[in-house]
Amino acid sequence: MKKKEEVIKMNKSYTILISLIVALGGFLLGFDSAVISGAVKGITVYFEMTEWMLGFSVGCVVFGAMAGNLMAGPLSDRFGRKKVLIFVAALFTISASWSALATGYTEFIIARIIGGVGIGGAILIAPIYIAEIAPPKLRGSLVSFNQLNIVIGISVAYFSNYFLVNMGEESWRWMLGVEAIPAAIYFLTLFTVPRSPRWLITKLNKIKLARKILTKIGGEEYAEITIAEIQRGVDKQEEKGKLSDLFNNRNRTIMIIALGIAFFQQITGINAVFYYAPTIFEQAGGSTDSSFLQAIVVGLTNLVFTLVAIWLIDKLGRKPLLLIGTSFMTIALLMAAFAFNNATYDFNDDSIAKIGDNEIRTALTDLNGKSFDGQAVLFEAVEPLMSQELFLEFKRNEITNFIQVNATLVLIAILLYVAAFAISLGPVMWTLISEIFPTKVKGIAISVVGFFNSLVSFSVTQVFPWELSNLGPTVTFAIYALLSLCAVFFVYKYVVETKGKTLEEVQELLIRN
Repeated sequence: MKKKEEVIKMNKSYTILISLIVALGGFLLGFDSAVISGAVKGITVYFEMTEWMLGFSVGCVVFGAMAGNLMAGPLSDRFGRKKVLIFVAALFTISASWSALATGYTEFIIARIIGGVGIGGAILIAPIYIAEIAPPKLRGSLVSFNQLNIVIGISVAYFSNYFLVNMGEESWRWMLGVEAIPAAIYFLTLFTVPRSPRWLITKLNKIKLARKILTKIGGEEYAEITIAEIQRGVDKQEEKGKLSDLFNNRNRTIMIIALGIAFFQQITGINAVFYYAPTIFEQAGGSTDSSFLQAIVVGLTNLVFTLVAIWLIDKLGRKPLLLIGTSFMTIALLMAAFAFNNATYDFNDDSIAKIGDNEIRTALTDLNGKSFDGQAVLFEAVEPLMSQELFLEFKRNEITNFIQVNATLVLIAILLYVAAFAISLGPVMWTLISEIFPTKVKGIAISVVGFFNSLVSFSVTQVFPWELSNLGPTVTFAIYALLSLCAVFFVYKYVVETKGKTLEEVQELLIRN
């Protein structure tokens, strides 16, 4: 065994290189998810979107991801992990190019959905491939490359948006189109990685080809030992699990935990914050440039605390991280709601002069010198002064000219929220799900949970613009705070600690419960 470990160490660089290439899928996933945040204002104007149209144009990526979740598993079993990843890279390239060149709302939506299918495939297949190609000693750290690359992609998207925002009226095209460059690199470099040796043996019985790949990874002795282990696993393999198996009494506790964590990961508003970060900061009265700069800080915070989570998850444990994270998420969301609740809206010569639309400016002249405590009171005074179309334009683009809010408190609240999410629901959810399901149903179970997670995410991103315009940021963040508090109680009651337990011990514990 000592010799085996030494050989693995000698060939570690090759395995790391393969994993880094495949983990570029995580980078594209994160980039694609966050880049839309900078394009929101531009696409709203260009395609003349209502709140619901905007919500769908942002959330349709998640709609496509649901399809990708359902298709990725069966397709990768049939055609192999590598071929599906190459297909995913092609989808990212097509989506980025087409969405940047779109001239109509419908084709823009189609392009975004294509990218969503790529996201749904990448989030499931990239970690599976890395787990299958990596030696046991390196598997945990190499699989974490994918989650790390997701948050790096989010951060890079915010930086990219910041530097491209001043490219002109249609700067959104540059923001969306630049993704085609890393997507094309991903597509080309994937041809250099080998097929999964486990897939080659279990699906095609190509032992000779698998031995060649495994030898390059860890040497001849490692290859022989690994092939023997895989073949023993094939011999012991149970009958393939069915969808109905997920909901029998045996797996009831497991499904409650998995679906509950998948639900709370998204319903507490994380993708709304990532997708609309500049919009939120503009709601707090920031300029366009400063709001994009603050969004960069959000991305970097997410990156740093994801690294913290990777460091702590095997030391502190899954459940403690979830309890700490969801508790601080609740506090942060309440802080944001408090800040917006104490905001005032002041009408004076300077604030009215900032309005770009002449009709809106004229309609608001009678309010000069007045101040309103809260958004609801403001809307009640403004709505009778103009048409519904102008009132919608006021709520969407002009209200930020009048708000007086503690912007520092809003920024602190958002950063605390993102940091708390990054050490808890973000990375811990996927770790838990990979641990709690029996082998017999693991593949189908992860697809079902991934689909449900995407469905909740789509619902949140679809409704968020409407919430901001009609309920206001105070009520919106208060709702998320309440849901986050529910997550604390759910984790305390249902989630079991899996740190230090074998997969068999975890499954026995959950099935017994």
